[in-house]
Amino acid sequence: MNKGRIMVVDDESILRMDIKEMLQEAGYDVVAEANNGEAAIELAAQHVPDLIVMDVKMPKMNGVKAARIINRSFDIPTILLTAYTEEELIAEAREAFIFGYLVKPITERDLMPAVEVAIGQARRVKSLMGSLKEMEKKMESRKRIERAKGILMDVYQINEERAYQTMRTYCMNTRKTMDEVAAYILHNRKLDVQSVL
Repeated sequence: MNKGRIMVVDDESILRMDIKEMLQEAGYDVVAEANNGEAAIELAAQHVPDLIVMDVKMPKMNGVKAARIINRSFDIPTILLTAYTEEELIAEAREAFIFGYLVKPITERDLMPAVEVAIGQARRVKSLMGSLKEMEKKMESRKRIERAKGILMDVYQINEERAYQTMRTYCMNTRKTMDEVAAYILHNRKLDVQSVL
């Protein structure tokens, strides 16, 4: 069973091969490999993995900068690998929305829990972001409906309940959603309500 799609990025081919092997043996699908940050960005766009395991110090572009671009552009989480434990690097990684940070040498015992936690957390974050976007859409729809009711109340001199019932009846008669009717009212500042009022 495939536990997730992962991309491995490290300029040391032997380490990259070791990490790939550990991941595959644990049931992960290694969909791409890169040896620098620029290549990582290109491959992330092509393969859209669930997670990227990436070295910090690499030629062309370092892992932190690449992770920041990848996360911003494709919303793909990253675990960083480094031989260094510099405070500045950790602060920079935190700002890049990194899901994990492992110090070399990397062992299977260190890598697997970090990968599992990162993938789990990333899925939860994506789910929460989806829920948040859905709630934002509903709130925007509610606001449009409220503004449309206000227009009907003003134009036709009716109370709020009557304005709402008018919109509902119009929706049923025209087979449109409340949001569509509200958008129409907001655009035209009226509603053909002869048959409804």
